[in-house]
Amino acid sequence: MFNEKLVKLTQSQRDRLAFVEMRIRFLGVIRRHDLVARFGIQSAAATRDLALYKELAPRNIDYDLRGKSYVLGQQFQPFFDFSADRIISWITQGFGDGEPTGLKAWVVSESSSQLRHLDLDVLACVTRAIYQQCPLCIKYHSITSGDTEREIVPFALLDNGLSWHIRAFDRQSQEFRDFVITRIRRPVMLKGQTVLPHEVSDQDIQWTRIVELALIPHPGKPRPEVTEMDFGMRDGVLLVKLHAATAGHILRKWNVDCSPDHSLQGNDYRLWLKDPLALYGTENAALAPGYVFQQEGQNK
Repeated sequence: MFNEKLVKLTQSQRDRLAFVEMRIRFLGVIRRHDLVARFGIQSAAATRDLALYKELAPRNIDYDLRGKSYVLGQQFQPFFDFSADRIISWITQGFGDGEPTGLKAWVVSESSSQLRHLDLDVLACVTRAIYQQCPLCIKYHSITSGDTEREIVPFALLDNGLSWHIRAFDRQSQEFRDFVITRIRRPVMLKGQTVLPHEVSDQDIQWTRIVELALIPHPGKPRPEVTEMDFGMRDGVLLVKLHAATAGHILRKWNVDCSPDHSLQGNDYRLWLKDPLALYGTENAALAPGYVFQQEGQNK
């Protein structure tokens, strides 16, 4: 019935209704201003769109008188079929949020991202918690400690190339940690619980610290000028700035040889970290290929 009513609407109306659903599902709240800002429509038109979505999907959306906004309904059921990759693009980059009916690819392409199968209901709860700065209760499946129930305070999404993580404060260990989203089950937002000052991102040293890394063509590989072209280097160096919390993940994703003597073999290692000491104090440096923990001041 819902789809039958959708086909009678214009494409622009379907786009706006899809936007309403994504905001509600993944952020948990939408206001008229959000539609006005996104689509450049008048406030009255935004009111009509919200009323139409409420009419078509009455259980998906409730009105919060106190906040003067629409919020997630307790019996929400998605009507628009979006892929996880498209949702991630919308959440992290803010574009591509049109309704998918009738869209087609302009060129043939293939992406390895299909290896990552995200549960959109879990992702939606996580992103709502991040957006609303709300703690989460989760059942987490860890390789080292098995199945545990935890309370976490998430604040960011991380992509290591193989899986999506969330950066969060773990109330059990009293530390900031990464949690793989595919290992999370039964997330529940702990609404009404206060986020304490030591649980916010500003207190995460690994998140607030920025490491500056100089990457150069791997000395053991021929044709360094080709590597310089592929990575857009200037004067033979690629300078990157990363959160310490993400550095190890990204260096592994890029296959950067982080050994002190550029000793890693294989065609995948086209870059070398010129100064491994730049990773000093980075907790996840062990993820960087070939990295050897060194003391500050130690000779390379």
